[in-house]
Amino acid sequence: MTSNLPAHAPAARLREIVHEFWPYAAPRRGAMVLVAALSVAGPVFTVVEIYLFKVVVDDILIPRDFALFPVVAATYLGLTLAQALVGGADRMLSTWLTQRFLVDLRQALLRHLGNLPLDFFSRSRVGDLLARVSGDVAAIEGFLVSGSTRTLTYLAELVLFTGALVYLDPTLALLSLAAAPLFWLSSRYFSQRMREVSRERQRRSGSISTSIEQTIGMMPLVQAYDRVDDEVDRYAVQAEAKYDAEMASARLRSLYAPTVDLVELVGALTVIGAGAWLLTQDRMTVGELLAFLTYLSRLFGPIRGLGSTLTSAYSAAAGAERVLELLGEVPLPADRPGALTLDRSHGDVVFHTVSYTYPGAVRPAVTDISFRVSAGELVAVVGASGAGKSTLARLLTRSADPTAGEVRLDGHDLRDLTRASLRRQTAVVLQETLLRDGTVRENIAFGLSGATDADVERAARSADAHDFVVRLPLGYDTPVGDRGRRLSGGQAQRIAIARALLRDAPVLLLDEPTSGLDAGSTDRVVAPLLRLAEGRATLMISHNLATTRHASRILVLDEGRLVEEGTHQDLLRAGGTYADLWLLAHPDDLRADTRRPDVVPA
Repeated sequence: MTSNLPAHAPAARLREIVHEFWPYAAPRRGAMVLVAALSVAGPVFTVVEIYLFKVVVDDILIPRDFALFPVVAATYLGLTLAQALVGGADRMLSTWLTQRFLVDLRQALLRHLGNLPLDFFSRSRVGDLLARVSGDVAAIEGFLVSGSTRTLTYLAELVLFTGALVYLDPTLALLSLAAAPLFWLSSRYFSQRMREVSRERQRRSGSISTSIEQTIGMMPLVQAYDRVDDEVDRYAVQAEAKYDAEMASARLRSLYAPTVDLVELVGALTVIGAGAWLLTQDRMTVGELLAFLTYLSRLFGPIRGLGSTLTSAYSAAAGAERVLELLGEVPLPADRPGALTLDRSHGDVVFHTVSYTYPGAVRPAVTDISFRVSAGELVAVVGASGAGKSTLARLLTRSADPTAGEVRLDGHDLRDLTRASLRRQTAVVLQETLLRDGTVRENIAFGLSGATDADVERAARSADAHDFVVRLPLGYDTPVGDRGRRLSGGQAQRIAIARALLRDAPVLLLDEPTSGLDAGSTDRVVAPLLRLAEGRATLMISHNLATTRHASRILVLDEGRLVEEGTHQDLLRAGGTYADLWLLAHPDDLRADTRRPDVVPA
């Protein structure tokens, strides 16, 4: 069985990760410096607190001298207050940095996704993309922003606690630090093995999201075909693989923790033994030994933390590799230098000897296509599946650029126009009725930024949608559900038509606008579609030849070439490809003898 898992993303070095993602943190480098300072302040307070404990033991408890206690107590209170203020500021500022980084990087990813060719989305899985934008981005933040702050804190603690140990007793400090290399080596050993495990965990997380998203999205079909158990089994395959990856990670972590604990225990016992001997030799006070052991216990924490940070870095690397792979996808071509901004088109569309080959394809999708659509014309494009109809739609909206030839609007090559101004000239009604999970009003208003309620209602009336909308429970404020699932197919399509009417663009693209609708729904949609097309340059792509009869002209594509052109009646008289397609769809309307030029059905 062929796996539907995404391939492993190319490996990335930590240096590359920092280079690629640091720009999203750099604008707030001043705040990061302040967080760094606050992070260092915490360990300073801790060092002073522990030393005060040594003073309490040696200068107050053992000599039983209360005189110094008020000063020590006041110092403790001051330190506690200062720690509370510094800690609170550190948490607030760190959270702000973290959230701003996440917002900026996710916005950049969504903007990048918005500029990718539609082919990318046809070969990608929604669940995997969601996992990359959510979990993988969070892993990067945990390494680059939160992780850098934690690392700085660990380093400050390491330096300050080591300095305190040396200050108390250099010889004992040297003995206690002998365990530090063992900490580092064990952390490095386990961290390297965590990288591959982390990469597999990230990959499997995306696959699980995809599996669930696909099952929920296809639930009507799943239930109709009684495939619930099969879908659960399909999910279980991915879930078990994720389980294996998580258990492999847990095994490594479970070995790492006791190994580090053992090293820490051996080091502590060695120091306690040596310290006890120094006490017997009057070379160290009780307070100094207790403070030394406290510093030492605090020293093991940052050493262990640095090892965990390295493990987290490899986990972040796995997520970063997947995000970098996404950012590496080639976007749509940028606007040419000096590209024109078209304010309002006259609606004159020309395809001039246009050919296009999809990336990686062997043969062209369309070859040497030439035709014109003027304002007020409705030109239909028909042909068998794979004939190249949808390719023309992509070329018109500049979701792709011709391999050869030109697509022109008002005499301008589309590549000489800014993509934003071109898209403002175009309204679309697509084969798949795409509605947002919002209200009817919001979905219609999506067609035009700043549309008023009156504009929305006017568009709905023109689309023959107003009457059914006002009968909905909340009228225009009724939620349509995810992808419009609370509406019938015909209702959803009329909302889409209202959205296109509101846009009032001079160029209209109808891509299979009646696909999936029954005969009654199609009849109710045709009138608003024709109303929508009035006065616009309209290109309609359709398998439903019943709707093409209303076209000014019909273009017939076959294997990417324009083989016929004319009106519905002319093409029937010609008895060519269009007549064959009509015969397949309407065998009762076109008998064999109508192929004679003098016999055409009414």
